[in-house]
Amino acid sequence: MGSKLYTSEHRIRFSECDPAGIVFYPQYFIMFNDLLEQWVDSMVPGGFSSVIAQKKVGMPTVNLQADFRSISKMGDDVVLSIGVKKIGSRSLQLRLQCVGKDGVLRMEVQQVIVTTSLVTHQAIEIPEFLREPMQAYLLEDEAITA
Repeated sequence: MGSKLYTSEHRIRFSECDPAGIVFYPQYFIMFNDLLEQWVDSMVPGGFSSVIAQKKVGMPTVNLQADFRSISKMGDDVVLSIGVKKIGSRSLQLRLQCVGKDGVLRMEVQQVIVTTSLVTHQAIEIPEFLREPMQAYLLEDEAITA
């Protein structure tokens, strides 16, 4: 199985920066949440909004680890990416990165998401309509577990 990353080009905006003109760190989490929604939009008919509103499946974050490696400044062009580290029965481990067009890793996140019923608010098995397309993004040397 060949893995791929879901990527999106992004220009760092004034609204994402602190007075020094560098990304204010919480803004990375907003960028990555937007990227996650775009990724689901690309895989599921009806997109992320249908997952939440019609299918009633939540995807809350239960663990988040962030490493800030290099600054990003207003006007920088970067590439945001998502790769799947592990697909479990009810959870998904993701690696998200922000890399400058210069190839320098700016920021990296390890994120664990659990799929939940938005009716009961309990963890549920990852629905097949998410599990199947996500497998294409499984990073090399990572495993799919039951």
